[in-house]
Amino acid sequence: MITGITDGKIMVRRCLVTFKPFRIFVVGIGFFSLCFLMTSLGGQFSAKRLGDSPFTIRTEVLGGVESRGVLRKISDMLEVILKRMDSLSKLDNTSTTDARRLDELSSAINKFQPAGLVERIQAIAQNVSNMAIRVEQILQNSMVQGKAVRDGTSSQCEVPRDPRFPECPGKVDWMRARWTSDPCYAFYGVDGSDCSFLIYLSEVEWFCPPLTWRNHSSPPTQHVQQPKAPKRQAAFRTDLSVLLDQVGTGKESLSFMKRRIHRLAQQWATAANRLDTKLGQRWRDQKKILVHVGFLTEESGDVFSPKVLKGGPLGEMVQWADILTALHVLGHNLKISMSVKELQGFLGVPPGRGSCPLIGPLPFDLIYTDYHGLQQMKQHMGLSLKKHKCHIRVIDTFGTEPAYNHEEYATLHGYRTNWGYWNLNARQYMTMFPHTPDNSFMGFVSEELNETEKRSIQQSKVNNMAVVYGKEASMWKGKEGFLQILHRYMEVHGTVYYETQRPPEVPAFVKNHGLLPQHELQQLLRKAKLFIGFGFPYEGPAPLEAIANGCIFLQPKFQPPHSSLNHEFFRGKPTSREVSSQHPYAEQYIGRPHVMTVDYNNSLEFDSAIREIMRSKVEPYLPYEYTCEGMLERVHAYIQNQNFCTPEPPFIPANLSRQGSAGGSRITGPLFVALPNSTTLGWASNVTAPPAWPPLSSLRLLVSQEGQSCVDACQSAGLICEPAHFLFINNKEALRGLQVQCEVVDSEINHILPAFSVVRRECGLQREPLLFSCAGHSPKYRRLCPCRDFRRGQVALCRDCL
Repeated sequence: MITGITDGKIMVRRCLVTFKPFRIFVVGIGFFSLCFLMTSLGGQFSAKRLGDSPFTIRTEVLGGVESRGVLRKISDMLEVILKRMDSLSKLDNTSTTDARRLDELSSAINKFQPAGLVERIQAIAQNVSNMAIRVEQILQNSMVQGKAVRDGTSSQCEVPRDPRFPECPGKVDWMRARWTSDPCYAFYGVDGSDCSFLIYLSEVEWFCPPLTWRNHSSPPTQHVQQPKAPKRQAAFRTDLSVLLDQVGTGKESLSFMKRRIHRLAQQWATAANRLDTKLGQRWRDQKKILVHVGFLTEESGDVFSPKVLKGGPLGEMVQWADILTALHVLGHNLKISMSVKELQGFLGVPPGRGSCPLIGPLPFDLIYTDYHGLQQMKQHMGLSLKKHKCHIRVIDTFGTEPAYNHEEYATLHGYRTNWGYWNLNARQYMTMFPHTPDNSFMGFVSEELNETEKRSIQQSKVNNMAVVYGKEASMWKGKEGFLQILHRYMEVHGTVYYETQRPPEVPAFVKNHGLLPQHELQQLLRKAKLFIGFGFPYEGPAPLEAIANGCIFLQPKFQPPHSSLNHEFFRGKPTSREVSSQHPYAEQYIGRPHVMTVDYNNSLEFDSAIREIMRSKVEPYLPYEYTCEGMLERVHAYIQNQNFCTPEPPFIPANLSRQGSAGGSRITGPLFVALPNSTTLGWASNVTAPPAWPPLSSLRLLVSQEGQSCVDACQSAGLICEPAHFLFINNKEALRGLQVQCEVVDSEINHILPAFSVVRRECGLQREPLLFSCAGHSPKYRRLCPCRDFRRGQVALCRDCL
């Protein structure tokens, strides 16, 4: 009996050993133990945090004594595991009878296994296999480093301390801890050694200086630098037929954009001729430009296209149609992508490449996209996106402030949202209106009337006719109170979408035309005296179109202002901007008599505004920056002058020299001097200004009040905050010029710097250029603000910017 039990135990033990998934599982136990030890002691296999990358400096590196202890424990565990594997392999040579008996017992055991257990064990085994490969890479790395030490060649791979590559040491530290987090590193020859890190970071990426001992023609890591193609001159285009073909078909959103492009074709042609004359024979580089409209791709869900004919928002499509037209008319080499497949094809990213970076140069000088497209590019370009991100321009309706854009700062200080955190230069975000000076103002165009059309409109205006800004029935809920007041004086018209029955939210006294095509809406606006907003949508193109057609725009004042702190619509958007009305641009930059902003909750104020509108006479008005010529001028200036791929050198005032001085003698006087008839300071005329765009001749330096942002401080002086100029005022010379008394001057990372505290007599300078912010403010500090002048009707450009 005892013998039988013993034989049974032996058979079960042999069965379990022969049963391959279980055998792999035993080995897996050992490897998982090894991984647990390594995780707890050094983080070699720690999970990759969202956002971790070679572009985020981290220093999770083991110390010398501790790492040697870890290596000894790892070595002991590996030796035990290998011995167990050897002993297991000796049991493979079983007799035929034993094999048959083991198969029978194995079959019996399988009947008692839960469903799917073998598959789960096999999946675990695959993970163990992957981990084994990583362990092997670590061991190979140790052998490589040991050999380098023995051969005396390790000095070739010492981490350089080169001021031209300040991020190199931090990136090497990151690679040491995280190089197994992405298979692309191994694809490009990274094996865990410092030499492979430096080769990768200098030849595939750009964070470290080239290694002098490398054969720079050897594949696969180093690509041969292709000679740059000769520059080509851009020539204005007035024929839009090629562009219309490029936009494509198949979606109502694309049809809407093409109709808009075609309708405004003559105005674009006239504007091109005017700007060509204004610029004279000036050379303009032709750029290779990719436009990827991410929000219209199927991969992003494209909720816009089905709503084009049902009263859905059109503002984004208006802007994208105008961006495409402006780039085409300016004469650039344009490619348009409306799907991820097209995006991959244009970028040359082959399917299955994963996130591996493109070694060769980006095939485009500029890429215009949106937040959806940016996410798609990250998914399909991976590491390449970070390498080439300086070429990207993000069309961003509501703006992204620097505090939200800097990933680590946003995470640590509560500014992280679903958008933002891309670590771009804030000027790479391009807005619909000039509400965020930290960003670049892209805009759109409204149809411009000639003098004959303006006279005709003024003669045909119906003095008591109002059109309501609200195409969706839900926008009319709760609005009947002030609509009744409006109805006492005016005939009220609506353009609310409906399919079969009149929407019950629309009062019976409203004449509803249903959703109108664009040209019919234009005719309605040309007759109306008033265009009235309900408070939503925010900052759309329709009010500018109404004002351009001779309407007065009446809108509600928000008390308190709407923002991400108190309004659901703005919650999660990467901005702290406070919106004081439905259309702040119309309120601030156009104003009376074309725009009236009142408290709709005050019936007396609302009634008084309606009576004033009835008495008023206005002409059609369109700001220059929203004409075709204004947009062409602005986009031209950006393309020819903005460059985020060349690192901005640190500004060192001591290196400046006097203008006209022999031998470039160093300056001894102030950098900033008081300007006549002004409370601001300007760049000293006798000091050679470093190259900058906008040029430093436009700089106006002033100090904000406590709690005031530079946006508001500059605006109160009739100026615009210019984030590009923070670099030149972030120094003690600026503090001295403003006669600021500082007992302590620190350099910190904070989006309100440079700034100072009057009470504590403490001054702070900015250490992180990505956090230079016009929008930042603090109740305890006064800020140093780099303001600038601007061209009449074109706030995006200074007087000398063209």
